[in-house]
Amino acid sequence: MNYRLFELINDHAGRIDGIDDVMEFAATRLLYLIFAVTALLAVARLRRRRIRPVVELGAALVLAFAAATVLAHSNSQQRPFQSHHVHQLIPHDAGVSLPSDHATAAFALAFGVYAFLSRRWGVVLAGAALVVGVARVWVGVHYPGDILAAAVIAGLCVVAVSLASHRRHHLGAPSRRTSRT
Repeated sequence: MNYRLFELINDHAGRIDGIDDVMEFAATRLLYLIFAVTALLAVARLRRRRIRPVVELGAALVLAFAAATVLAHSNSQQRPFQSHHVHQLIPHDAGVSLPSDHATAAFALAFGVYAFLSRRWGVVLAGAALVVGVARVWVGVHYPGDILAAAVIAGLCVVAVSLASHRRHHLGAPSRRTSRT
């Protein structure tokens, strides 16, 4: 099924140069724009002395990359171009395909921005992350399952950081009960 979905997307590559150019940009450079928007939002928070949400975002990003690294080292799924005839539009080294580092970063930033900095911008960045993921399949360097795994990892890591932060924040808050003497 993963390969069949890959074929449905990648079979369109190489037909229309303009679309391929957009997909190549999205697969290789759109992530920089996602990082830039996230950085601007983080700086805006820091300027208002709102450090906690920025730290939470950073923690979620680090956790997502740690989880993705563990998954990458625990499997041997090769990239599509290593075992199939594909329309590979960008050069890429051979190696483990699962999960996509680009998609992990894009989704972790998008979900983290949504959870910690700005819901509106989080939705916009989630759309951009989805474009990055589809583009990585379009250009022939990842399977759809690699993108889905990246999104799941990112989502779980953001939820974990959010829950841990909420729990820590509420456990450290003074009790609201008044004592009766």
